[in-house]
Formats: sequence, C-alpha cells, structure tokens
Amino acid sequence: MPWKEFMEVAAEWNTGAITLRLVSALAIGFVIGIDRGIKRRGAGIKTHTLVCLGSALVMLTGQYIHMNFAGNMDIARLGAQVISGVGFLGVGTIIVTGRNQVRGLTTAAGLWACACLGLAVGIGFIEGAFITLMLVIITLKVLSKVDEQIHKRSKVFDLYLEFENNKNVTLFIDEMRKQNIRIASFELGKSKIKGEGPNAIATIEVEERYKRPVIFDNIRAMECVRFVEEL
Repeated sequence: MPWKEFMEVAAEWNTGAITLRLVSALAIGFVIGIDRGIKRRGAGIKTHTLVCLGSALVMLTGQYIHMNFAGNMDIARLGAQVISGVGFLGVGTIIVTGRNQVRGLTTAAGLWACACLGLAVGIGFIEGAFITLMLVIITLKVLSKVDEQIHKRSKVFDLYLEFENNKNVTLFIDEMRKQNIRIASFELGKSKIKGEGPNAIATIEVEERYKRPVIFDNIRAMECVRFVEEL
C-alpha cells in the first residue's frame, strides 16, 4: 500500500527520508496555519509552518547526534526544550483587550500543538502526526462551532458596559435589582481614553436561557448605560 510504503521510507535514515519528514512538517504547519490565517490571527501560515519545520529539524538533529557521535545522548532532550520553549512564542499571541477580553489562547495552543507535531514528524512518527493533524483540524473547525452553541445556551453570560459617570453606575445596579436580574459579579474599571467615563464587566445569571436576549435589550434601553456588548 502507498501509505505503508510512505511510512517505511520515512522511518529510514537517509537524505530521502529526512526530506520526506521535513516536507511533511511543512505540510502540517501549512494546514494548521490556514485556519488561523483565515481568521486573521497574529500567527498565520508562515508562523505555524516555521514552528513545525523547526521542531522537526530539532528532532532530526537529536537523532543525528545520537547516531553519529559518542556518548549516547538522550534523543528526547532537544525535543523537550522545544515543548517548553514554544510557550514563550505562544504568550506573544495572547492579548487582553481594553474590554478585558482574552484573545489568542487558541492560537497559542495551536502553536504548541504544531510544535509537538513537528517533533513527531522529525523522529519519523509521521502516521501519528497526520492522525493528530486530522483531529486538530476537527477541533478548530467543528468543535469551535459546538463551543459557540454551548456559549449561546449558557445561563451565565458576561457584559461589557460603559457609563457616562459613576452616578450612572449606581443607577444601573439599582435598576437591575428592581428588575430582579442577578449580577453574579461586577468589576468596575477606568477607561484608558482621557475624558471617558467608567466601564465595567458584569456577569449576569438568568433562570432560563431564553431570557438572555430580553435582558440584553432591557439593559441596552437603559438611559444610564451608554454602551453594552456581550462578551
């Protein structure tokens, strides 16, 4: 079978096998990068491809040292440094917006997974890498939609609010109490823009999820609220 022959060739140690592993790493990084690139994330095709290629080369280097130099160096030592080191790259993709929204966690996790896939390909475990690649794509394409639907059906949701002044904050809280709307948490902050009023992140709990849009519309209609957005 072509796939079996492909695995056998990749498991060898020669120029052809090394090239095959690196090309496979390039393909894996490219595929994962496409999803991030389409969604206009900070780390796209080039970043994911370079991470996967670099990780594969590290494992190839470890195998090369193990086979050609005395001392019988632990072949997994270099790979372990990649797994921990790529975390610094992932941190660079995580940002907290002015509305206290955390962005980039999926991209950071994707970079880490991409590095692990590169390590697997570099040592010749291409079969496992491609199976994992399929599962990663399913996670990014399918499970993200599932997660979105679960979020929409949650009885707890977060709101970002902006007010003209502190007095309106008090009026908002009083109005929520009058309407028997439970505020699970309320975090008040200062705007980074000079002259702007305070803002807040409020966590609202509802008894029935169908009430969410009604509550949101009621809050948006309040005169004391200048701006509201669901997070």
